[in-house]
Amino acid sequence: MLIPDLPLRTGRLVLRAFTRDDLAVVRDYRGRAEVTRFLYHEPYDDAAARAAIDRLVRRTALREPGDVLNLAVTLADTGGFVGDVLLNWTSGEHRQGEIGYVAHPDHTGRGYMTEAARQMLRLGFDGLGLHRIVGRLDARNAPSERLLRRLGMRREAHLRENEFVKGEWADELVYALLAREWQAAA
Repeated sequence: MLIPDLPLRTGRLVLRAFTRDDLAVVRDYRGRAEVTRFLYHEPYDDAAARAAIDRLVRRTALREPGDVLNLAVTLADTGGFVGDVLLNWTSGEHRQGEIGYVAHPDHTGRGYMTEAARQMLRLGFDGLGLHRIVGRLDARNAPSERLLRRLGMRREAHLRENEFVKGEWADELVYALLAREWQAAA
């Protein structure tokens, strides 16, 4: 079980629980086609943003396998919204997890999401005691692939046309990191 002491802070960022006050910003960045291009959902309209906020505000702890921790990423100096990160506890028996992230397009290219995702790896390995954490992505999403590599994750699989997403077959890449690799890099 992991109930993090929120907010989490890095050199430049604050990772905090979502609140209902985040509705407008979630609607804004998740409502953009360029943001959702490689995600499973279409751009959010008002109803989808409200439904997302209802989920996000409850995702503040990992009490059992299947739980998801989802945190808003903001700039420490201004409070500007950078995006969100998640850690999904996918298996208790096998001590597995998955990280994910979605960047606000106004804040890409500065390493913010790498910094935030690194915190999620830390929570998974050091806080929850996971053995292995994966990151899955659409194979066309080159910026996301570069982020996973910066985190020290290695490509384990390239699955050809394994998912039918938004009317087309898509390839999926799977990256992973083991706890011992995380510790060796620390």
